[in-house]
Amino acid sequence: MGHMCYDEIHPFGGEASTAPGSAVLCGAMAAARAGARVTVVTRMSPADEQILQPMRALGIDCVLIPTAHTTRMRVVHPCEDVDVREMDQIENAGYMQVQDMPAIESRFVHLAGITDQEFTIDLIKGLRDRGYSVSADMQSFVRQVDPATRKISFADVADKAEITGLLDRVKLDVVEARILTGTDDLEAAAGQFADWGCPEVVITRADGVLARVNGETLFEPFTNRSIVGRTGRGDTTFAGYMAHSLTHPAAEALKFAAALVSLKMETPGPFVGTLKDVLERMAN
Repeated sequence: MGHMCYDEIHPFGGEASTAPGSAVLCGAMAAARAGARVTVVTRMSPADEQILQPMRALGIDCVLIPTAHTTRMRVVHPCEDVDVREMDQIENAGYMQVQDMPAIESRFVHLAGITDQEFTIDLIKGLRDRGYSVSADMQSFVRQVDPATRKISFADVADKAEITGLLDRVKLDVVEARILTGTDDLEAAAGQFADWGCPEVVITRADGVLARVNGETLFEPFTNRSIVGRTGRGDTTFAGYMAHSLTHPAAEALKFAAALVSLKMETPGPFVGTLKDVLERMAN
């Protein structure tokens, strides 16, 4: 659940490009290619509906909530560190509502947001009241849009403990971890989220991914040979982890996710590989 968008990417020292993006797109396609059944619920302009076609081609059901604008983002990498990004939200499709969620049978709803203009605490409570196990990407709250300039700043979240306590799983990266917990020590940051009441925490960093699951800490390194597909790293990691954990223990799911996203980062755009590709990367 979250916004589809257009991403205008300006890599450090490279040529700018624009393509459909978002946490929803990267996450849904990774989960589907990992074997999960996926429905996407998104807000966007019907005029841009064609950008849903790659997901529909994979068998992903797409529920489009019509709005005047499709969200548009400008992302600039000002230095070689791929974890440093400057962003503007040029257009915004508006907040997701609990009534946007269709009456489908699903164990999990993941809130895959781009900025703080998508989800509210009332939405999380409403989804829980309907019986869903809810997870969220903390970038959905840390990335805060200035209403006047549309520039995105990364800032602490006043309701972070309440939000975390409502979630069964939470996803974030090292930058968001530092902002929310005051430390870039992944294990310490994950422990803080556990103290706030979330039993399963996944944190990505340039070199790999850490998961804390019911008190146990796991880490898997990335093996990517380039970073041309860095955008969507965390969304892809979490989706691969969630999909594989439906049928495998957490440690195996984390290895799978690290291998999958390593392949994804070697090619721009969402993950386009196969299960065989991922299993071969795991074996190597």
